[in-house]
Formats: sequence, structure tokens, C-alpha cells
Amino acid sequence: MAKFLIVEARFYDHLNDMLVAGARQALKEAGHTAEVLTVPGALEIPGAIALADQSGTFDGYVAIGVVIRGETYHFEIVAGESARGVMALTMDGVAIGNGILTVENEAQALVRADPAQKNKGGEAAVAAMALLALRQKYA
Repeated sequence: MAKFLIVEARFYDHLNDMLVAGARQALKEAGHTAEVLTVPGALEIPGAIALADQSGTFDGYVAIGVVIRGETYHFEIVAGESARGVMALTMDGVAIGNGILTVENEAQALVRADPAQKNKGGEAAVAAMALLALRQKYA
């Protein structure tokens, strides 16, 4: 049994609730435990994971958030930099499943967040578990 930290950028409550539920369910079905840590936005997710990983408390992480395109360039910065930060940690050997949705509108986010539809929260948890298994295999 492994211990995971779900780090969520709590900006769209109803969407995050679905993403977190999907992640929790996937981890539970695999016999793992999870805690949830909330941060202000998607840009804070990689930093929070890096800080939590230094504690040695968690075996893996699931990044959860929703970035919806708006009228400004801010979308590109948040989407790109949060993904870059998560990827940099992953390349350093941290087992992270990236469930940060980057979408054009709320309708797209709803389909992807809903555990009964695309279940991207659950998929991110599965990815985190797969990376943890690889890390353990090659340790």
C-alpha cells in the first residue's frame, strides 16, 4: 500500500470535486491511501508537490486543477508553466500523475472531470501509480 497526495488547485469547486473523486476512487481501488492538499492555483501545484516530496511522507502525487481559456494570454502561461513544473519534477523521479485540465470552456472541463465520463482525475491517479511502480522497479 502506498500513500499519495492529491494536490488540487481549488479554483472551480464543482469540477475539482469530480476530479478529486475520480482520483480517490482509482487509488482506493488499487489499495492505496490519499490525502488532499489545496493550493490557490495551478501554478502553485508543482511547488507544493516539491515541498511535500521533501518530507518523505508520500510515495506519489496526483496534480488536479482546471485551467479554462479566457480572453488574455494568462491561459498559456498557467497551462504551460504548471505542466512544465510537473514534468520537471517527474523527470527528477517524482511519481506524479498530471490531472490539470487545460480546456477551452467549462463544457469541455465537465466531460473530462466527470468520473462517469472521461474521468481524467482517475486517469491521473493511474498514471501516478504507474510511475511509482516504475520507480520501485528501477530503484
